[in-house]
Amino acid sequence: MIHTTEHTHQVVSAFTCDKCGKTVQKDSLDYQEGHHINFVGGYSSVFGDGVAVECDLCQDCLKALVGPFARISDGQQRLVRNR
Repeated sequence: MIHTTEHTHQVVSAFTCDKCGKTVQKDSLDYQEGHHINFVGGYSSVFGDGVAVECDLCQDCLKALVGPFARISDGQQRLVRNR
């Protein structure tokens, strides 16, 4: 005899960019390019030792924040140096 129990769970349907406030729906192409930062600060971290750091960014805000420092390539050659 098989016994079952009902389980419910949440599924991500969208995210809101923590920089610009834009909500990005999961069914949009922009969702695939969103970036979700999640880490724990280590010893002597500028964020604090052992603290959780989280941030959700749309692709436009990520480009604005790190674009000037990014090394962009196609896997074989560097295409752009944004400095």
